Amino acid sequence: MNPGIQKVEALDAGHFVRVEWEDGSESCYPCVWLRDNCQCPRCFLRSARARRLVFEDLDVNIVVKEIALAGRKKISITWPDEHASEYEAEWLKRRCFSEAARAEMREDLFLPERQYWGSDLQLPKIPFEEIMYNDESAYKWLCTLKKVGIVLLTGAATRQGELVKLGHRIGFLRLTFYGPTWQVQDKADANNVAYTTGKLCFHTDYPVLQHPPGVQFLHCIKQTAAGGESEVVDGFHVSNKLKKQNPQAYQILSSTAVDYTDVGVDYCDFAVQCKQRIIDVDSRGQAVRINYNNATRDTVFDIPAEKVRPFYAALKEFDDLLNSAEHKFTYKLKPGDIVTFDNWRVLHGRQSYHSGSEVTRHLEGAYADWDVVMSRLRLLKKRVLNRD
Repeated sequence: MNPGIQKVEALDAGHFVRVEWEDGSESCYPCVWLRDNCQCPRCFLRSARARRLVFEDLDVNIVVKEIALAGRKKISITWPDEHASEYEAEWLKRRCFSEAARAEMREDLFLPERQYWGSDLQLPKIPFEEIMYNDESAYKWLCTLKKVGIVLLTGAATRQGELVKLGHRIGFLRLTFYGPTWQVQDKADANNVAYTTGKLCFHTDYPVLQHPPGVQFLHCIKQTAAGGESEVVDGFHVSNKLKKQNPQAYQILSSTAVDYTDVGVDYCDFAVQCKQRIIDVDSRGQAVRINYNNATRDTVFDIPAEKVRPFYAALKEFDDLLNSAEHKFTYKLKPGDIVTFDNWRVLHGRQSYHSGSEVTRHLEGAYADWDVVMSRLRLLKKRVLNRD
């Protein structure tokens, strides 16, 4: 992008600045926003890329006193208090307030595109060593993880500690009450249903936390010969189906606060309580996070008694859709496989397997927050695409 400015002028008694671009398009900028985002050293700390201007000093009704065009690549504004601001053409163009420009910026910063799937999932696979040492492969991994929701990394060493390396690759792992990493295997007096040999129903991890981990890693170190298959389902895809099939059920699950609890001892002792909606939605009613774990759903249910049965009916319909053959994908991890998936979107489960005199199945697990993952994705994107 190397835009040039054809003309600049003040509009609406100086409350707006209109920029006419050389390509024939135009942009309008509110003057209060321009003054708030002055890039001079007094108003902006460039080394931190942070605003120094304190909000109490901002006049929300500010208007332009003088405006000028400097060489088609910059505009300069003088404000009523004689403060001067300059804005580069490229900086302005990227921050245009048009609907198309805002959509383009959202795509660039947040990669909102989703590829929905069911039992037809073609599980994306990338060698572990490639994403560890090749930036293009790591960028592809994280882009696919954001778009599809799940990626299988293959060929990792069959020992504990590989997820710590993966955490360093993206930044750092999320510490929880189960530790920085945790071992999924059959344990006596298990403090979590995952630490048994039984079937695990479709769930997202840790809805008992106010901010559940965004991404989950599961590294297969040892796999049982019979049973133990993994199952995944695209929760956003199923939520969309429910919304079309039964809008009332969708409304109940996206508005009812469900109590979750987790009490025990692991990394430290804990007694966690939280309220979550099974389907978290944005301002447009689109699902942005699934919070569903039947094992840790509390016996306490803080809603009026007459609303309980309709809630159960709605949840049953959602659960039936999750478990339908057309929606779930089944696969079996091999030693050295690391499955990485979006814990806000992808629900996962496990088929049962037989216990033995020694550990027959061993996965190491870890979490990362989406903030950390998206930070690494943006840095890799800049490096791979050679962006300034």
